[in-house]
Amino acid sequence: MLAANRYPRWTVTRIFPIRPRLLDLLAGLLLALCIVRLWLMPLPASLWADEAATFFVVHYGAAHPSLAVAPQIPQSIYYWLPWIAEKLGGFSEVGYRLPSLLAMAAALCMIALLAARLVHPRAAWFAIFVCLSMRGFNIQTNDGRPYALGTFVAAASVWFLVRWLDSGRWRDALLFAGFAALLWRVQLVYWPFYVVFALYARLRLARRETPVGWPRAAITFGLLALALVPVALRALDLFAHGSTHVISPLPSARLLFYALEPGLFAVCVGGVWLVARLMRWPRISWPVSVSSLTLTLAWWLCPPVALFAISWITGQSLFVGRYFSLLLPGAALAGTAFAARFIPESRWTALSCILGAGILLWVGEWKHPVPTYHNSDWKGASQTVNERVLGMETPVLCTSPFVEGRSPAWHPDYSLPAFLYAPLVVYPVRGHVYTFPYRSSPEAEVYAASLAQTTLGPSRRFLIYGSDLSVEFWWKWFPPRLEAGEWTSRRLGSFGNVELVEFDRGLYQASGIHTR
Repeated sequence: MLAANRYPRWTVTRIFPIRPRLLDLLAGLLLALCIVRLWLMPLPASLWADEAATFFVVHYGAAHPSLAVAPQIPQSIYYWLPWIAEKLGGFSEVGYRLPSLLAMAAALCMIALLAARLVHPRAAWFAIFVCLSMRGFNIQTNDGRPYALGTFVAAASVWFLVRWLDSGRWRDALLFAGFAALLWRVQLVYWPFYVVFALYARLRLARRETPVGWPRAAITFGLLALALVPVALRALDLFAHGSTHVISPLPSARLLFYALEPGLFAVCVGGVWLVARLMRWPRISWPVSVSSLTLTLAWWLCPPVALFAISWITGQSLFVGRYFSLLLPGAALAGTAFAARFIPESRWTALSCILGAGILLWVGEWKHPVPTYHNSDWKGASQTVNERVLGMETPVLCTSPFVEGRSPAWHPDYSLPAFLYAPLVVYPVRGHVYTFPYRSSPEAEVYAASLAQTTLGPSRRFLIYGSDLSVEFWWKWFPPRLEAGEWTSRRLGSFGNVELVEFDRGLYQASGIHTR
């Protein structure tokens, strides 16, 4: 309040001498521009492998036999959303991602409400722009997977938990329990977030900062526990066989540190502190309570720390960025809470506008026509395959992009359509498809050698198509086993981590094209 009395009312800061209402309009305009650039423009891009798995589950159902190798994939209530979207508007990349975009928009509203309630009544814009500064937050809007829905459900759960503990109303208690019961049903790796709920409620009750008593809290959390029993049993059963689904090595302490978004925290706290010193803003009392700060810190730290710990305890790494993406709103709220130590009441919106403009300039990837979130152009690669095949008998060797695509789940007689080759279901290719595993194996090499003699050798052209590392292996493996001097090969196009290689009988030697 000292800062508000020091300058005329119409002077919000020395940086922006603009009326507060105009600053709110400017913040709204910057938000709209950020959403258009960061959320809407990337929507039509090709689906990546996991989104292709979404398409497969929607079209073939959770009971399809090929999903037995990855039973955790269909274990989510999320798939109803793309199913409804396709029923209403037909298939398109935009339609499959629209539920995620809407869920993230709703999550952003919840985060703004929480910032205003937990940090400062004028902190909503600041928290919104901090969220938009994180690539991992924006990626969820363009991902036809359960993670955006999980972010919204987690934020809604926290919002109703805070409201319940503030008001003591049963309606808020039931809404909290309902959303919290949904969270684990969205994604089975979201179990660490229940620590956040318990820790915050326990602290509020112990400090007597709520009209809710221990009996009512026990009833509410008891109902939640009962609702979670079926999901917990399913998760334990799947975790017992989780080693076949591990996609990353055990995490290091350094990886954990970077997962916590230290750069974001440094900018929120260090940057605001530096601005406050340069502008000589007066000291203010910290508006954030102990319980609110504890909630934001738990939200930020619990998901990655818990998955880091369980990975080392069990030897099965669950430390994957999208698995602990629930930390991102918590990181934004924690950064906002610490920044509140240096921001006078009348400066919140102006600083938010500066932050929003910086995000638009620096996060917008203006060197590219459209921001790129998924480095997998299966759509473009499949179109090129269809352009290059000489007929329906042209061999197309397709490797599985999923870690489960290996022996014994994969075998030479593996039939399509199947989950392990979900991109072929979304983006079909012409030619005769021969399935290859995620990584080479003795069985796969015996199969490939037989194929080279009986099918590839007599053909004029064949293609290898799939994830980059596996295609690179087979690109090197085949030439010594084909007729010397007869074949040339080249990489076709640039499709991110999707690779396409063409083998042809001497077609490029005369043209001077570089070949391997």
